[in-house]
Amino acid sequence: MRMIMLMVALGVLGPGFCDTPVSGVKDGVIRGTWGGENAALIADDTSAHVHIGCTYGNVHQAIEPDDSGYFDVPGEQNITAHPVDLGVMHPARFSGRVLHGTMTLTVTLTDTTVTLGPVKVSYGTEPRMGPCPICLRPSDGMRN
Repeated sequence: MRMIMLMVALGVLGPGFCDTPVSGVKDGVIRGTWGGENAALIADDTSAHVHIGCTYGNVHQAIEPDDSGYFDVPGEQNITAHPVDLGVMHPARFSGRVLHGTMTLTVTLTDTTVTLGPVKVSYGTEPRMGPCPICLRPSDGMRN
């Protein structure tokens, strides 16, 4: 009887304490679509793309949080994408923490004093981007 109760408890509690696709971390790597208010991150096992307001950036490697959910990876961010995108990518650090399917993300440019965030994004949530035109889908005029 104890064994059955233990198995039931583990079945109910297990997913909340493990790296699962539900939490947005699989095999130790952040993946999927993460959305929040004027912020978004799309990641796979080799890279990530980030929007914060009218800016965008890229990470050219997997984002692998440590055992406590913290991460800090290099990338690049364009902070002058609107109104005219000149394509200037600044070296940046993408840092934060993933905890229970929510990510706190900060982008710090390493060649200036500019810091974006922290912002909060949630795994599997559609980003709620503001009126920035760089976030419009050409096919339907809807914001990404």
